[in-house]
Formats: sequence, structure tokens, C-alpha cells
Amino acid sequence: MTKDSISFKAVILQSGDINAAYVEFPFSTEEFFGKKGLVKIKAMFDDKIEYRGSLIKMKSDCHTLGLTQEIRKQLGKSFGDEVSVKLWEDKEERIVIIPDDVAIVFNENLKAKELFDAMNYTHRKEYIRWIVEAKKPETREKRKLKMIEMILHGKKGI
Repeated sequence: MTKDSISFKAVILQSGDINAAYVEFPFSTEEFFGKKGLVKIKAMFDDKIEYRGSLIKMKSDCHTLGLTQEIRKQLGKSFGDEVSVKLWEDKEERIVIIPDDVAIVFNENLKAKELFDAMNYTHRKEYIRWIVEAKKPETREKRKLKMIEMILHGKKGI
């Protein structure tokens, strides 16, 4: 363990009864990062899958790191499997690139854009990912309109 990065092995745990997974960070974030709360990190799982996220503490004794369904799929792993984790603090600014067609929708809905800009990085990223991953143009159009509606109704994420 260096002060630049930290490596450990962890079991992939299931969050409640839903298809959500996480690993526990087995060290003190206060000792390693000098932070008690959320810690923005970059991680490498099994030396092959990169991830950008956060260590968070939610009703648990230790900080946790989420593993998306996509990461688990790429790793070929699920709940109960062991994964190696290497992580380091992410000090880079987190920017969400807004595609031109989404920017047009925001220009027509300035209040939604203002609310979107006030959201945290993860929520902004998930909204844009949801739109960009639409396979059909008509689905993308529907999602852009749905996103505006959701944002205006106070929904912070997908």
C-alpha cells in the first residue's frame, strides 16, 4: 500500500434484494485519504476494468464502492465472487459532455438546464448515458423529453 494507491481483495456483496452490488473498503478513509465522508476515486478491478466513482458510507461501519451491472458483466462475476481492487483518489474535475442534440433541448428548457447543472456528477452522467445508449433515434428523442420532465419534477437520477 502506497499513499498514491491502495490494493485489496473483496467479496462482491448484494445491496438488499435489488440487482445492485458493492465491495467494502477495508481501510480507514480518514487515515488514507484524510477524509471521513465521500471520497472520489478511480479504480481498477481485476487489473482490467477501469471505473470512476466514489467511496461512500451509507449506514455501514465502513466505506463502500459500487460495482455496476456493466462492470460485473465485463468481469464475468456476480454476488459472492472475489474481485481485486486497486484504487486511488480522483482529483480531476468531473465533466459530463452534453451532446449537441441534448444541448438544444436544454436551450429550450433553461429551468431544466439550471436544475441539471446543480446536480452531482453521477446524476448528470447517468441522465446523459441513458439518452446516449438509446438504440433507436425515436427512443433517444423520447428520453430527452422524459429527462426534461423528470428534472422539472425534481427527480435527480434515472
